[in-house]
Amino acid sequence: MQSTPSLRRRLLAEFLGSLLLAAVVVGSGIAAQRLSPGQPGLELLENAAATAAGLYVLILTLAPISGAHFNPLVSAVAARLDLLARGDAPFYVAAQLAGCVAGAALANTMFGSALISISAHHRAAAPHLLAEVVASAGLVLVIFGLIRAGRAANVPAAVAAYIASAYFFTSSTSFANPAITAGRVFSNSFAGIAPSSVAAFMVAQSIGAGLGLICVQLLHPKSIVTENHPHEHSPLRLPSERRTLADEPGAL
Repeated sequence: MQSTPSLRRRLLAEFLGSLLLAAVVVGSGIAAQRLSPGQPGLELLENAAATAAGLYVLILTLAPISGAHFNPLVSAVAARLDLLARGDAPFYVAAQLAGCVAGAALANTMFGSALISISAHHRAAAPHLLAEVVASAGLVLVIFGLIRAGRAANVPAAVAAYIASAYFFTSSTSFANPAITAGRVFSNSFAGIAPSSVAAFMVAQSIGAGLGLICVQLLHPKSIVTENHPHEHSPLRLPSERRTLADEPGAL
């Protein structure tokens, strides 16, 4: 069985993947505003298409290293289902948060805006919070339902397709990710979210993730993945041998 990459390598992959994902989300939002001013439907389509394509590529590229979570909800559920060592989950979340904030700053800079600009886009209306519950539950169901059904190789395309559709079928445009939510605070652009809306969004996302986990466990009480199904192509499932920073002095 292929050995698990060191925790440091996995955290670097999570940081870089989260950074690039935030740069894609925020950068494509800024570009959409400038390319299609006054056309919110077209702006949203451009933002959704870029995000879906970026997600697909990033998951394919970094999944063999870290599992390509890029999302605290995904890491939390993976830990709950024993697909990620629980002691590693807080480090994953920290890397994701740092990466998303850095990615938003990078996108601002690439488009000639201030490195950091606090969003004034208030989003915490009741319909948007319900939408975040739905979006997050659906994301968890898509990812872990496929994994527990032994179809993890389909996760990159399925996640990209789900997020693209959720941009349009949810009123919140489907953040479904606390790290991205935090990062988008730092860009006063089409993709931004005001700081006052963040806590409510994160609570809604966490509730949705919990509901998604319940659905996964009801629909797939047992995973059909066995030792006869290698995990190296799974975007989330890592080999059973897991290590922590304490076990890897000097490893990278």
